[in-house]
Amino acid sequence: MPKRSRDTIVIAVPKGRVLEQLSGRLEEAGICTHALTARSRKLVREDKESGLSYLLLKPDDVPTYVEYGAADLGIVGRDVLMERDYDVFAPVDLDIGKCEMMVCGRPKEPISGKGERPLRVATKFPHIAERYFRAKGTPVELIFCQGSVELAPLTGLADVIVDLVETGETLRQNGLVPLEKIADVSSVVIANRAALKLRREAIEPILDALRG
Repeated sequence: MPKRSRDTIVIAVPKGRVLEQLSGRLEEAGICTHALTARSRKLVREDKESGLSYLLLKPDDVPTYVEYGAADLGIVGRDVLMERDYDVFAPVDLDIGKCEMMVCGRPKEPISGKGERPLRVATKFPHIAERYFRAKGTPVELIFCQGSVELAPLTGLADVIVDLVETGETLRQNGLVPLEKIADVSSVVIANRAALKLRREAIEPILDALRG
């Protein structure tokens, strides 16, 4: 990574579907996004005119870079913050990337285990799932799945899944339905706590613009 100027504000942004929505939101806030949206494989995008630098990261890595100070600000889905504990401040909800964290399964089937065994839950969000079912007093066996989690109930691997649902089309095409909502999820701005204290004059105008 190029040597960082003391005057540059570094923003960690997620690669993927949220980036287009984020670019529009930044432009609405009067923040130039040419460096961010340029067709390039560069993972560090410098915009010297605005004094901003962007790090393009996998969504799950954004809060790590912010927590340890490699970035001053970051954009991340609330689900990532729910799944792991990060020491960051989340001052702004951008109201983009909206979806729901849901328990999903076959229609009209009870959310319960079979026989004497506990409920089997397939998910890439084991901590969210564990907290949710523990609060309900439901014993669970968690099965970690990175992708195609909808297959789990279809193949008998699990009774239900816990996953993000945006339109529900993938569920419908695989014969599943949302059963219970755990939480609403959207993208939020997070800030490194030390940077927010030491560089507040530079960071606060960006937060104010995004709040608008």
